[in-house]
Amino acid sequence: MAVFVCASCGAALTARLSQVALPVHAHHSYGHELLPALMESGTYAVDPEPSGPPWRQWSEIGVDETEARGVFAPVPALSFGAPGAIVVAPGDTRGTVLIPERCDGYCMGLDGRDGPNLACAQCGRTVATRIDDCSLWQAVWFDPQAVRRLPAEGPGHRTVDWETLVDERQDAPPIEPPGVWSPRWEAAVGAALAHLLAASAGTPVAVPHGLLADTFGRALDALLPPGPPVRNVVLAGPGLPDPDRAVSDIALVPRHPQTGTSWQPSATVDTVPLAADVWMHLAFQHDRLPVPATGGMPEGVFRDDPLPMHPWGAFRPDARAFLHTLARLPAVRRPWLRRIYDRVSNHPYARPF
Repeated sequence: MAVFVCASCGAALTARLSQVALPVHAHHSYGHELLPALMESGTYAVDPEPSGPPWRQWSEIGVDETEARGVFAPVPALSFGAPGAIVVAPGDTRGTVLIPERCDGYCMGLDGRDGPNLACAQCGRTVATRIDDCSLWQAVWFDPQAVRRLPAEGPGHRTVDWETLVDERQDAPPIEPPGVWSPRWEAAVGAALAHLLAASAGTPVAVPHGLLADTFGRALDALLPPGPPVRNVVLAGPGLPDPDRAVSDIALVPRHPQTGTSWQPSATVDTVPLAADVWMHLAFQHDRLPVPATGGMPEGVFRDDPLPMHPWGAFRPDARAFLHTLARLPAVRRPWLRRIYDRVSNHPYARPF
């Protein structure tokens, strides 16, 4: 457990928190409506990349410098601010006040366009940026140079093992009311798609029928060359059989929500990380029985009332999550993959995005 305090006066600025992995959708916007909090109450995450000003255009930075930063394909600009911003749920902040002259936004709330907008209530030092405008995940981002992390007494959130994660099965539904694809799924699949393309080596890839094909198949068909599949994708992870190397050579595996590490199969296959809550739904959720239930309702069988939601349209991975992830994979320097990156970068709303 930890608490963050003002670096100037030592006043507590957060409740007691446990660290988890930074959500894959942390920096991605969605739609034109108010979104929920990015972080679960009682947790915090750290962004390892620099954030905030100063910013430098890609043309101003040399290749050696960008690759040292872990960026291997052109991006509009890179931050040269401090790395390590800390993000928490707005309800977990303590002892902060808004800075009125920095409370601008695009529509329904604050978007941080004027810089940090929260100050320490005790000494007045600028410490964080609150984000709660429409299209943006609600969060408070603490400046890593304005706060200090201190250990806190009390029981923390233990790091759960993979078996416990499977038993709890905290999955994210792919479709949200009134029938739209979940933005968390769009971002998670967009990021995983970048890894999957790199693992494909530029050859056609087959995915199992069903929800996996609905979310990944259309994009793979659009981005990879046509022809008979050369490589096969299978779900692999805790609670599932190890992939058979003879029939499956790419495994879609869960990314631990607390540590950020990917599950590793015992078989020698290429692995593609996917957000654990999305992976759990793909691996274990079955919305309908294969045959109608007759007689009494067996345990675990539920009536279709209300009917399961169905999406209004085809699934579209988040292009920003895809490009952000792909730009940070060394494999993007391969000519065939760089062509895909450039094509999506120039036309981010073209099929399949």
